[in-house]
Amino acid sequence: MESRSNTYAAAGVDITAGYKAVELMKKHIARTAVPGVMGQVGGFGGLFELDLEGINKPVLVSGTDGVGTKLKMAFMLDKHDTIGIDCVAMCVNDIICVGAKPLFFLDYIACGKNVPERIEQIVAGVCEGCVQSGAALIGGETAEMPGFYPVDEYDLAGYCTGVVDKDKIINNNDMQEGDMIIALPSSGVHSNGFSLVRRVFGLDKPDLMAVKAGNAELGGRSLGETLLAPTKIYVKPVLTLLDEVKVKGISHITGGGFYENIPRSIPAGLCARIEKRAVKVLPIFNLIAAVGNIDERDMFNTFNMGVGMTIVVAKKDAKRALETLRACGEDAYLIGEIVRGSDKIELV
Repeated sequence: MESRSNTYAAAGVDITAGYKAVELMKKHIARTAVPGVMGQVGGFGGLFELDLEGINKPVLVSGTDGVGTKLKMAFMLDKHDTIGIDCVAMCVNDIICVGAKPLFFLDYIACGKNVPERIEQIVAGVCEGCVQSGAALIGGETAEMPGFYPVDEYDLAGYCTGVVDKDKIINNNDMQEGDMIIALPSSGVHSNGFSLVRRVFGLDKPDLMAVKAGNAELGGRSLGETLLAPTKIYVKPVLTLLDEVKVKGISHITGGGFYENIPRSIPAGLCARIEKRAVKVLPIFNLIAAVGNIDERDMFNTFNMGVGMTIVVAKKDAKRALETLRACGEDAYLIGEIVRGSDKIELV
């Protein structure tokens, strides 16, 4: 017998829409299948069989995050097929900071009204993020919550699990004065600082999103297109790098910018000295600073400024690290070094 409830539908929850959404997303989920995936989507739990060959002391590493108010950009542009990449990126980019290879991912979508085609677009983005990071989407949840969310809005969060050999966990125990700091470029604002971005540009009116704001500065893209650019996923280049050189520290530059995130990988007694002139600041950040009249300190303490991740290696390994990352398609470059100090970070 087909599952349906007319009274529940009258209350605003259409369970048949949920079934349709699951059917629509299956072809996207199939793209993420990796060795270890067991069972099929739709059960009460996602199954994954661990292959521990070559891992002597397996340690599971988990990460969870959402997309924040960047979702407002998706609502305004009615474009929902990339926001899922952001959700995956915010999780997998975190766990790679300790050297963990992502294994699987789960998503959670809460919405005011389940529109199956829109849910499919969101999940398609999640699946693309999983493909980029080598993780499998093995489950998730879509909750229709009328009266809690507006009918055209939703929230999106995710969770990932990865694995790393205990003896290969990246820590800062060996970091020392003279080590070099490598920058991996970001694709834009990523998924942080959007409450400030929206206030700066007054993004409460959808028509503003289509304006070719700062056409020359933004390479002809609209402000909306620029802001909605998905967060870059660094997993595969970093995993390749870990096979080539000893990495002493990694920082994912998210909310809090340079000042909050880089010190998280720096031990007491040492300081990350960043050369501001070396940072390849993306045009969108110059536009935000100019329109919002935001000082340099606040910009570096809120946004990634064009650097999505920093990596610390020994000076003798810096050239090889740069060559390896560039061979992976990353325009990696040096932005500073480790020095003695108590502040943990200096921008000079």
